[in-house]
Amino acid sequence: MANTIKIAPSILSADFARLGEEVAAISKAGADYIHVDVMDGHFVPNITIGPDVVKALRPHSDKIFDVHLMISPVDPYIEAFANAGADIITIHAEATPHFHRTLQLIKSLGKKAGISLNPGTPISVLENVMDMVDLILVMSVNPGFGGQKFIPASLDKIKSIRAMIEKEGRDIDLQVDGGINMETVQGAIDAGADVLVAGTATFVGGESKYAENITALRGR
Repeated sequence: MANTIKIAPSILSADFARLGEEVAAISKAGADYIHVDVMDGHFVPNITIGPDVVKALRPHSDKIFDVHLMISPVDPYIEAFANAGADIITIHAEATPHFHRTLQLIKSLGKKAGISLNPGTPISVLENVMDMVDLILVMSVNPGFGGQKFIPASLDKIKSIRAMIEKEGRDIDLQVDGGINMETVQGAIDAGADVLVAGTATFVGGESKYAENITALRGR
């Protein structure tokens, strides 16, 4: 699986004073996806950015914009993020009682749909939407802040979801987000993750280190 590992730097760890330049630099350095963490101060205890910022960043990279909506309610904002240039829109299963309908909405706008599970959310919520999702995101920390430590129990969840994907024979990205660094990355890969969200681990050391950081996370 190592040959298919994708790195999705989280711009939450970028220099917000020069965000466009940071997105361009991390793209040039070899990022596969640009991971955009959207937080509302309600569903999670932090506030980050909205669709206008995504729109402003879009010209700075031709990479896949992987927009992770940690917001509730979520449906009223889906179209705005789609129009802003998101390629993948990931919503939280916990953010709405109607996430099947939300996934339908994302797909109707021509975007790839992702669903995210918090550490305490069982994988059983995925059973009736496996045919609708292009990405499953396992939160390996409780969402809301960058720089948290990886929760080891996440590895069992990643393994179980990988088995679900393989059993159904579906082409679904299995993404892990939270505490990914050089100490935790191999365990996540071994468990079955093939898209790794990393904030500090990709942006540490400044622009001259971005390519080296991404290569190191891929394990080659």
